[in-house]
Amino acid sequence: MFQDVAEFIVRGGRGGDGCVSFRRERFLPKGGPDGGDGGRGGSVILVADPQLTTFTDCALRPLFQAENGRPGEGGNRTGRGGADLEIRLPPGTIVMDAEHGHVLKDLREPGDRVVIVRGGRGGRGNASFATAVRQVPRRATRGRPGGERRLRLVLSLMADVGLVGLPNAGKSTLLSRISSARPKVADYPFTTLVPHLGVVRVDVDRSFCVADIPGLIRGASEGAGLGHRFLRHVERTRLLVHLVDAAPGPGSPPPAEAYRIVREELRAFSEELAGKPEIVVATKMDLGPDPSVLKSLAREAEREVSPVSAVTGEGLRSLLGRITEALRED
Repeated sequence: MFQDVAEFIVRGGRGGDGCVSFRRERFLPKGGPDGGDGGRGGSVILVADPQLTTFTDCALRPLFQAENGRPGEGGNRTGRGGADLEIRLPPGTIVMDAEHGHVLKDLREPGDRVVIVRGGRGGRGNASFATAVRQVPRRATRGRPGGERRLRLVLSLMADVGLVGLPNAGKSTLLSRISSARPKVADYPFTTLVPHLGVVRVDVDRSFCVADIPGLIRGASEGAGLGHRFLRHVERTRLLVHLVDAAPGPGSPPPAEAYRIVREELRAFSEELAGKPEIVVATKMDLGPDPSVLKSLAREAEREVSPVSAVTGEGLRSLLGRITEALRED
C-alpha cells in the first residue's frame, strides 16, 4: 500500500530524577551530600533516508517515544542519558505540526535531519543544592518531561520530470521503456493507482528522475476519478512531460481536447504547477494516427509536439534529448 500521508505523536524521553544521598565512609561519618543528577531524556530525530519511498513503516504506529534518562545515584554519579530515537522517512517529506498546521521542516535531500522534540532535562541531585549555609540538603528535583508534538507528514516525491496526462495516455508504458521502473501496464484506464519513480540514464554522466502519477480526468479538482490527491508528487519537478494519446479509442476525447482537459485541471490545482516548463508528447504513433491530429494538438498547445511510440521505440531518443536539454536550461 502506498502511504503518502501519516499522522502520529512524537515524545522526547523524560529526564531522570535527581538523587538524595549522603557519604557514609568509615572515617567520615558526616561526609556530606553526594546525590547525583538525573540523566537527560533522549530526543526524537527525523532523518531523510533515500532507501524509503513511503510512510508504510511508521503510518500505523500512533506514538514514537525516545528513551527516558536514568536517575542519579550516590557518589555524585549522574544517571545515564536516554538514547535518541531516529525516525527514518523518505526524502521529500514535509513535516507539519498537526495541531497548528504550520510547516516545521522540509526534508528535501537524503541525509537531511531535524531534532523535532528534545528530551527532558534531568533532575538535580542533593549535592548540587549544598551551600556554605545549607550543608546537608535533603532535596532533589524530578526530571522534566520531554517535548511532545503531534506531527502530520505529507510526502511530495523528489523528481526532475513529472509525467501527466489523461488515463491510458501511455505514461506507465513510457516510464517502463526509458527507465528500470516497472509500473502496471494494461489497456484500460486507471492502471496506475499510485505514483511511480524511475531513474533515466541518458549516458554515463547524465541521468534524471521521472515521476509517473495516476491519470487526471475532467472534474478531478472536484474529486472525480482519483482527484488531485497525487498532483503534489509533481509539484517539485522542474519539468512536466504532458502525454496525449494520438490515437484515442471510441468515447475518448480527441488529442487537442485531451490536452486542454489536463491543462485546466493543473491550473485548478496550482497556477505554479501549471506554469512549469512543459514538453508535449503525442503517444501511440505505432497505431498510425491522422497527421492532422498532431497539427491540431500543436496549435492547442502552442508548442512543438514530440511524436513517440513506446512500443516500437520511435521518437524516444529524440524525446530524451529534448528533456535533457530542457533540464540543462532550467
